[in-house]
Amino acid sequence: MSEHTEPAGALADGGREPMSPEGAQALRAHAARKREQADQVAAVLEDLAANGMPAVEDCVPWEELREAKLTQLHTQRGHVA
Repeated sequence: MSEHTEPAGALADGGREPMSPEGAQALRAHAARKREQADQVAAVLEDLAANGMPAVEDCVPWEELREAKLTQLHTQRGHVA
């Protein structure tokens, strides 16, 4: 957002409403988190493409992963989401 003040309801260049500095900062932080998550997914896919699928006996059943995550959430939040 530019340094000058615009009248209430005024649109920024291109017909867009300006965003508050706090809102823009929060949106950039959200984008950075999503970019990091996408990079992690891409790394897993690249590993699978390069090395193939892991052996079934080396994998953790999804039910165990779910229970571990629910336990973690319960510990962090004091309840299950």
